[in-house]
Amino acid sequence: MSLDRRTDFRSVQTSYKHREAGCVFCAMESSGRVLLENEGHSLVIPRRHGADGLELHQPEWSAVVELLKLRREQLSAQDATISGWAGSLDARGGLNSGEAAGQTVFHAQWHLIPRRGGDCEQPRGGVRGVIPSRQAY
Repeated sequence: MSLDRRTDFRSVQTSYKHREAGCVFCAMESSGRVLLENEGHSLVIPRRHGADGLELHQPEWSAVVELLKLRREQLSAQDATISGWAGSLDARGGLNSGEAAGQTVFHAQWHLIPRRGGDCEQPRGGVRGVIPSRQAY
């Protein structure tokens, strides 16, 4: 049986011990919660500290995608009014790497936000359209 390199974590497990001092997401790791929920807005946070998604190893990317798919399925099954999804690699949308790009929490993170027809006036712009306060640059 061959190992799937996308989900084989053996080569990266030791790196999970790294915690960044002052990182709010690293501090939460001991809570055992990997997926957080707040009024339907889900946030997937890798256990290992990395400033953004581009610092993750392939198995970590694969695990994030699996969690996002699972959460999407769960929310869709619970609420038939969901007709679309907004999401991002961090709280400001897209891939923001570094303070100059608008990154505010320097730990990789993915937002999954259920969308419904008519839930906001201008849905264009993804996350920024759903969260008006995020539209300003």
